[in-house]
Amino acid sequence: MIYKKIACLILLTLSGSTVTLMAQDSHQGNLIKLQNEREAIKNTEINNNSKGGIPILAMEGLTAASINFGSANSSVFNAMLNRYMKVDSVGTYPASDLNGLQHLNDDLKLYNTVIFQLSDASVYDEKLYRFLQEMESAKTVIIAVSGKTDRKAFFKGLKSPVLWCKETTPVSASVLAQLIFGGISLDKTPIRLKYTVPEDAGINRANLDSIALVMKEAIAATAAPGGVVMVLKDGKVIYDQAFGKHTYTGNRKTLTSDIFDMASLTKTSATTLEVMRLVEEGKLGLDSAISKYIARTRNMPDKKEIMVKEVMLHQAGFTPFITFYTQLKPGDMSTVKSDQYPTEVADNYFIRANYYRDVMWPQMLADKALTRGKFIYSDLSMYYMKEIVEKVSASPLNVYTDQNFYKPLGMQTAGFLPRDHFPKDRIVPTTENDSWFRDMLVQGFVDDPGAAMAGGVSGHAGFFGSANDMAILYQMLLNGGSYGGQQYFKPETVAEFTSGQSKVSRRGYGFDRTDPDRSKGYPSFLASSKVFGHTGYTGTCVWVDPTCNLVYIFLSNRVYPDAKRNALLTLNIRSRIQDIIYRAIKKGNP
Repeated sequence: MIYKKIACLILLTLSGSTVTLMAQDSHQGNLIKLQNEREAIKNTEINNNSKGGIPILAMEGLTAASINFGSANSSVFNAMLNRYMKVDSVGTYPASDLNGLQHLNDDLKLYNTVIFQLSDASVYDEKLYRFLQEMESAKTVIIAVSGKTDRKAFFKGLKSPVLWCKETTPVSASVLAQLIFGGISLDKTPIRLKYTVPEDAGINRANLDSIALVMKEAIAATAAPGGVVMVLKDGKVIYDQAFGKHTYTGNRKTLTSDIFDMASLTKTSATTLEVMRLVEEGKLGLDSAISKYIARTRNMPDKKEIMVKEVMLHQAGFTPFITFYTQLKPGDMSTVKSDQYPTEVADNYFIRANYYRDVMWPQMLADKALTRGKFIYSDLSMYYMKEIVEKVSASPLNVYTDQNFYKPLGMQTAGFLPRDHFPKDRIVPTTENDSWFRDMLVQGFVDDPGAAMAGGVSGHAGFFGSANDMAILYQMLLNGGSYGGQQYFKPETVAEFTSGQSKVSRRGYGFDRTDPDRSKGYPSFLASSKVFGHTGYTGTCVWVDPTCNLVYIFLSNRVYPDAKRNALLTLNIRSRIQDIIYRAIKKGNP
C-alpha cells in the first residue's frame, strides 16, 4: 500500500516542482523506515538481563570497544553506539580463528566494557564460547545478535545480557545499538535520546525541508559559511543536518559532528549549571552578597551588597564589557611559548603569565557598578560568577563541569580548550580578520578576546561542543534535570532558574527567555512564553520549549572571516528556522 502511495504521488506531481516531489518522497520513505523500525523492535528480545546491564546507565569511567563477529551492518551499529559515548571499533574477527581471538584478547586490555556483534553468519563454537566466558570474567560484556536462528541455548551459561533481533537490516542494527544505551526501550520509558525520523514525533518531514532553503539563503548572503541545525521533539532527534563549509573558500565541508565555539552559550552550558548545583547543595545562596565569596569586594561600597541573583540577572550594574586587548603592551605578548608567556590565544601567539590575575581581574573589580537594579547585559557578570563558583567549589570551572556534567552525561566533545583534545580541523574556525587583536585565523581558541586572554576558560565564553552534545545537555534540562537514569538537578531547581525571575527584564537566572513584546519575534514569533535558552555571539543558539517538548539547536560561525558580518541577524536566520519548526509541529503528520 505504501509503495502504491509513493507511485501515485510521483504521477500526481510530475508537472510540479522537484522540491515538492522530493519532499513527498522523503516523507513516504520515512514512514516506511518507521514501520521497519517498529517491526525490528517487535522482533527483538533481551535475555539474561536480570542484573540490569541493559541499558547502560553510568557512563563515566567506561572505556568501550565494539567487536564484529559476523554482522553485515556493523558500520551502522557502531555509528549509532557513538552517538551515546565513544566506542572504539576494534575490528572484525573470524570467531573460528583461535589465534585471532588470542590477539583480540590482548587488544582489549585497556577496555572495561566490550560489545560483541554476532549474526547468522557467525561461527558459534566452543572457542567463541570460552572466549566470551573469559571476557565477562574480567569486563562488562554485552552481546548483540541478529538473525532468525535462535541462539539462546548457546549463551545459556553466560552471565552477560544478550540482545537478539530476528532481523538483519541496517534499521535493526540501529535499534540494537539504541537499546543498549536506552534511546529505545522494549518495556520502559527510554532514558536517553532516540535518533529517528520526524514522523516518529508526529511531524511530516516535508514540513521541515524549508530549513535547508533558509540555510542556503544564509550561506549565499555570507551570513555564515556553514552551520548545523538539530531538532529534538519528545526526546527524539528528528532533524540533524549540516550545511556549507568551514570557510567560504575552503574545501572542508561542515559535518554534524563538528565542534563549534559556543560563545555566550557558555553562560548556560557551564557557569549557570555549576551555580544551579551549588545552590541546590546549599553551598551558594542566590540572596547572598557577592562579598561573602569575593573578599576584595568587602571594602567596595558599590559592590559589597550586590546579591548573587542580581549578577545572574545582569542587574548588578556592571559595565557590559572591557576591551582588555586594547591595553596590551609589546612586552605582554610573544610568538614563543615559555614560562613567562604560557597563555596561547592563537597559533604562535602567547600572553604573559598571570595577565588575568594581575591586570584583567583587578580592572573589573575597580570598574564602578553604576546602574544596579537595571538590566544591562554584561559579560562581567559571568567573570564574577566564575570567581564565585570556583571559590565555593575549590575547583576550576572547566574541571568541575567536565566531572559533574559533561562526562557523566556522555558528552564527547563538550568543554573548554578543545585544541588540547581534538584535531584542529574538526573545530570550526571563527574570526580571521579582526585588525585589533589577533588578526589571524582563530581555530580552536575561544573567539572572545577577554576569554582568550584569561586562558580560554571563562564564565561568559570559552565553551565548545557539537550539536549532539548540546542536544544531550539541554534535553536533560527539558527533562527537569534527569537523563540516562541519573538525576543531575531537582525539577524545581531547573524550573526556578529557567523561569522569569526579574521585574525589569525577561531573564531567568542565567537563562534568556521569550521577549514579552511579541512584535520583536524573539527568539521567534511562534515561541511560547515558557521558552528558555541563550544565543552566542559566534552565531549559535539553543532554545528549549517545554510546552511542546522541543529543543532547537543552531550552530554556525557567522563571525568568519570577521565579526562585522551581521546578515545572520538582519535576515533573522535563526528565528525563521525556529518558526519553521513550530509550524511543522502544528501541521503534524496526517
